[in-house]
Amino acid sequence: MNDFLIGIGKRLKDIRKKNNLTINDLAFRANVSNGLVSRIENGRTIPSLPVLLDLIQSLEIDASYFFEGVEKKSNAKFIYVPKESQQVIEKEVEAEGFKYMHIFSKSLHSLGFEAVLLTLEPNSKREKVITDAWEFKYILKGEVKYVIDNEEIILKEGDSLYFNGKFPHVPVSISDESCVMLVLYFYTA
Repeated sequence: MNDFLIGIGKRLKDIRKKNNLTINDLAFRANVSNGLVSRIENGRTIPSLPVLLDLIQSLEIDASYFFEGVEKKSNAKFIYVPKESQQVIEKEVEAEGFKYMHIFSKSLHSLGFEAVLLTLEPNSKREKVITDAWEFKYILKGEVKYVIDNEEIILKEGDSLYFNGKFPHVPVSISDESCVMLVLYFYTA
């Protein structure tokens, strides 16, 4: 199952949208909260097996079909991801000025790994979130204030930050220019 952890949320969202279901529709069918479905789809949490099976059943598909589109472990010597396969993803529906470019995600042994480029626009807005991952941020351009729990850190170009995503956190725009950061999520099984 470790090989499937990273692709579950993306696959769930793709099938839900293909079936013209809202997050609310799927949550109602599976008897779970909207927030849980959103966190799973956005890679912020990994569902328990019973919840995952309820979600798959609620999509009215076979589990084997669901896992056809999820990344599998490979014995390859390297992993190549062409620029053309990268895509913009929506992590939070209610966030303003947050643009995530998904550039890489794989599960290797017991470690899940995802990389995105986050562009934080001036005057962006989002509530604090929590994730089931350790997070690494590297500022490529601009500056940002990071709020983790109740502590604040100012990060500038070239600075990095690593923290447990289980603490409520949010980047806050503090400039008239966009801030671009490399974001790495590390999930352990």
